[in-house]
Amino acid sequence: MIAALRASEAVVFDTDGVITDSARVHAAAWKRAFDACLREHPPADPELRRPFDTGKDYLRYVDGRSRLDGAAGFLASRGLRLPDATVRSVAAAKERLFTERLREGGIDAYPGTVTLLHVLRRAGVPLAAASASRHAGELLAGAGVLDLFDALVDGGEAARLGLAGKPDPALFLEAARRLGAPVARTAVVEDALAGVEAGRRGGFGLVIGVDRAAGPDTGAALLRHGADLVVHDLAELLDDRADGKD
Repeated sequence: MIAALRASEAVVFDTDGVITDSARVHAAAWKRAFDACLREHPPADPELRRPFDTGKDYLRYVDGRSRLDGAAGFLASRGLRLPDATVRSVAAAKERLFTERLREGGIDAYPGTVTLLHVLRRAGVPLAAASASRHAGELLAGAGVLDLFDALVDGGEAARLGLAGKPDPALFLEAARRLGAPVARTAVVEDALAGVEAGRRGGFGLVIGVDRAAGPDTGAALLRHGADLVVHDLAELLDDRADGKD
C-alpha cells in the first residue's frame, strides 16, 4: 500500500465512479433529461444547442454535485435562465430515469476498489462512504459492499442535516466526524472535480483522484482542483510505485 495511505487513520470514499460503476448510469440519465430540456428550450446561440456530453459536461457540471446544483449549473452553461420550477423538473426527470435503471440491477463495484477495501478493513482502518446521491446505500448494498463501511453519509442524510453540496466539504467532514478521525489524518477518494476540491477545502490529509475517464486532460484537471495524486484504478494504491503518480 502506498505510504501516504498507510499513514491515514481513516478513509472516506465517494460512491459513484469510485466504489460503484454507477457514474455512467447517472450520466446517461442526465443526458436524456438535459437533451429533452434543450429541445424544449433551445438556447439563443446555435453553438450552445449541442446535446449534453456524458464525458466533458458530466464531469464539469454535474458529477459529485446535488441534482439541483447540477441541473442549474449545466443549464446556465448553455445560457439558459429558466424558472426554478423548470430546473426542478429537469432534476426530477433525471431522478426518475436513474431510479428506473437502478431497479433493473446490474450496477457492480469496481474490483480494484473492492480489493483495496478488504485490505484496509484487515488493517483496521475505519472506512466511510459519502455521496450526494440518496441512492448510495441501495447501490452499495446491491454491489455487496455496504458492510465494508463503518459509516455512510448519503444525500438523504445531507438533506436532513442541511449539509451544503460539493465543492463544500461538509459531506466529507460529517463522514470523518462519524468515524471519529481527525480530518488532517483522513484520506478522501474522489473521481469528481467538485469532490477533490471539497477534500482540499476541508483540509483532509490526503486527497486521491480517480481518473476513470482517462481523457487527455482529466487527470491533470483532478490535480488542479485539489488531488494530491491521481490513479486510474484503486488497486494501484496497493503498489508503492503509485506514490506521486499523475
